[in-house]
Amino acid sequence: MKINLIQSIIAVALGALIAYGLFSFHKGENKQLLAIGSFIFLAITLLFATGAQFESARTTTNIRALSGLFFTIALISNAIFTFIDFIVPLYVVINGLLLLVFISILYAINSAKQ
Repeated sequence: MKINLIQSIIAVALGALIAYGLFSFHKGENKQLLAIGSFIFLAITLLFATGAQFESARTTTNIRALSGLFFTIALISNAIFTFIDFIVPLYVVINGLLLLVFISILYAINSAKQ
């Protein structure tokens, strides 16, 4: 795996800006949790969608498609949590499961070596 530094910095900055936007729109008491959780999820998916390159072009394409899909899911999930009053365990479980599913599929694609 090769990381492109400039694209990775842009991906992390974009994740931070989106997380700040979600933070500023949320009216509940869990603003910090929403900001940190959405930043981690969005930054990781954007990092693999734009900043990572793998040995095989096929692997890179599959991981970028997977990352784009999970970025969209993360954005929708966190946007929903922005406009509702949620409890902490619900947010942690839903986003944690989504992130772990993303990482496990990413690992499976990378270890297939096709």
